[in-house]
Amino acid sequence: MTSIALAEELLLLAYDDQTGKATGSRIGLDLGMAAAVMVDLALAGRVAYVEGYLKVIDPTPVGDPIADAVLAKAAADDPHTPAQWLQRLRHGLRNRVLADLVERGVVRDVDETQLDYIHVHRYPTTDPAVEAEIRKRLGEALISGSIPDERTAALATLLVATRMEPALRLPPEEAAEAHRRLEEIASGAGFSGGANLEDSIVRPSVALVVATLGKAIQAALGTPKQV
Repeated sequence: MTSIALAEELLLLAYDDQTGKATGSRIGLDLGMAAAVMVDLALAGRVAYVEGYLKVIDPTPVGDPIADAVLAKAAADDPHTPAQWLQRLRHGLRNRVLADLVERGVVRDVDETQLDYIHVHRYPTTDPAVEAEIRKRLGEALISGSIPDERTAALATLLVATRMEPALRLPPEEAAEAHRRLEEIASGAGFSGGANLEDSIVRPSVALVVATLGKAIQAALGTPKQV
């Protein structure tokens, strides 16, 4: 795996750099981060979608504490559907990821007390270079029209599935085109059912995992409200 996990990428995009507070749907973020852990394991060749379930095909650790804990649990447990994995992983995952980012100096934990006894934590950015690289990668994928790498394609698809596109912080005149391009990336990767998996820009095994998790996220979030 790379030094920054997909779940960390989603979290950094969702949190405001200055206020250290989450923006957008918290449920969407938690579901997306849960899916991201399984996607990273699929990218590493550890899990695959088989007959309706996400199954471990290689129990070898990948070197990330959170992903390795999930991998060990999955290897020792009965197989679960993508929707079941989302619910099993999403609770408490964000706090574990935040703790890792604090330990590595990417964000800092600001513990504030309100009403004399309520503790509220904020996580403003300490090292902006990490998120800058993520946004640069996404920005290039959005404007270049070139085929992105597997991780960037997966990240783009998770942004669409979780309705986190506002986290890109694009001006209104660019938002519609960005949405179109994100969906184009997802379709070209075979993540949204718009392409033959054999012609996918990513490995079909990875495309299956991302596609099924994306559908499970959308089902969990329900139909978006019309404005």
